[in-house]
Amino acid sequence: MKREETEVLIVGLGPVGAALGVYLGRMGVSAIAIERDKDVYPLPRAAHLDHETMRLLHLAGGAEAVAKASQPLSSYEFRNGAGELLMGFKPTGDLAPTGWPYSSMFHQPTLEHALRARLAEMPTVSTRLCHALKTYEGAGEGIVAEIEGPEGAYEVAARFIVGCDGGNSTVRRKAGIEFDDMGFDEPWLVIDTVLKNGVTRLSTVGLQHCDPARPVTSMPMAPGRHRFEIMLLPGERPEDVVSDEAIAAMIAPYADASALEVERRAVYRFHALIAKTWRMGPVILAGDAAHQMPPFLGQGLCSGTRDAANLAFKIEAVLRGRAGAALLDSYQAEREPHVRMITEMAVAMGKIVCTQDAEAARQRDAQMLAAPEDGRISPLLSVDGIKSGILESGGAIAPDPGFGPALEKSRLDDAAGYAALLIVREESEASRAFAASGGFVARFGALPDAAGHLAALIGHAQAVLVRPDRYVFGTGEATALVAAWNAYLASGVARAETIAA
Repeated sequence: MKREETEVLIVGLGPVGAALGVYLGRMGVSAIAIERDKDVYPLPRAAHLDHETMRLLHLAGGAEAVAKASQPLSSYEFRNGAGELLMGFKPTGDLAPTGWPYSSMFHQPTLEHALRARLAEMPTVSTRLCHALKTYEGAGEGIVAEIEGPEGAYEVAARFIVGCDGGNSTVRRKAGIEFDDMGFDEPWLVIDTVLKNGVTRLSTVGLQHCDPARPVTSMPMAPGRHRFEIMLLPGERPEDVVSDEAIAAMIAPYADASALEVERRAVYRFHALIAKTWRMGPVILAGDAAHQMPPFLGQGLCSGTRDAANLAFKIEAVLRGRAGAALLDSYQAEREPHVRMITEMAVAMGKIVCTQDAEAARQRDAQMLAAPEDGRISPLLSVDGIKSGILESGGAIAPDPGFGPALEKSRLDDAAGYAALLIVREESEASRAFAASGGFVARFGALPDAAGHLAALIGHAQAVLVRPDRYVFGTGEATALVAAWNAYLASGVARAETIAA
């Protein structure tokens, strides 16, 4: 059987696998990315991107196209059966400090086409559609996989295999990795619609209708599209709720069914699952293969994108000999607490929405309505920050202060790409060494920073170091920051004592 060699085998070319491939390609890593299907799935699945994820997708070449086919939410509201506001969330402005809208409702096929187009530009990455993973075995420090393609089966020897192949991941099942079940499993009918007669939106508000008689989600999607999610009641079967007549009756309180074209109707079970192990030697999981959460925070794809951004620079550092396996051990250590926090929040929101006991709903309403209405509206929930892989002064999402007047490099991210950033007041031997090792150096005084977000971050420090996934590694003196960063790459541990007082 024919055998090929590569550094990374990516299984699954949804947004997470494609973004990972672009990140690796931008660093010159050789990869083969396979996908069992030929075409991008034509219907929307994920619906929401936060500003952090838009920024990470921009680094992968997908955000500009998405921004043209998305719309922001004006608010996200939870209302009871009587229409009273239980709680709600609103963005605090048009753009976050990252330079992207706080919350965007988008069209997933548009994103996937853009990412695949960018991936095709990566000379070190081979994209293969209609190629499916059959099996794989450990071989030395890596794996050998058997893949079935249109011309027959062949083998790929790789240092790493990354499963981005969804909730039914072949990579995860082959590794025997089990899920931690967080105790949420509810059946919902998902209805995607296209608005007729040139209408671009039914509403700018995302609504959770917390009626025990029938919980319903009504959510604007990309312009011209709207999604309804309808909880199945006890005893209902999928075939009971998917007819045109049943759908029209269930969405009647929110829209005229005759003004909508149903694009997709399908019953899903909303799960809360986290893989117990995200890495077993050369086998790594990302996205839905590693974790699944209910959609009430709109953070599923966001979390998978963060996985890819966290993982790619670590794989490259190991492959190039600047790091050992300990750095890859930090992947789950950094990402799982973040995913678990978000999943727990989504489950808590889901339990508010999914309450079907009338008395329990009455008690819920009384408790939540006791607060004044303006006290029930909060800023959009922040899910940023990591707790490890950073120094004591790090952890926040770095702002993008802009770079220059040229349109193609109006963002600092455009100039730097997917790389670690060192922003300094004055250049030094440390900053020059950092640049020589593949990092990007910018001088604080030369950056526009019109809103002052970077100035607030750097304070009186001499420098700030930002990880490739755009979390702040730390602030301080440049020489000590660079030494701490190199030590983190080597060990997977960020030690605050490396920073001199």
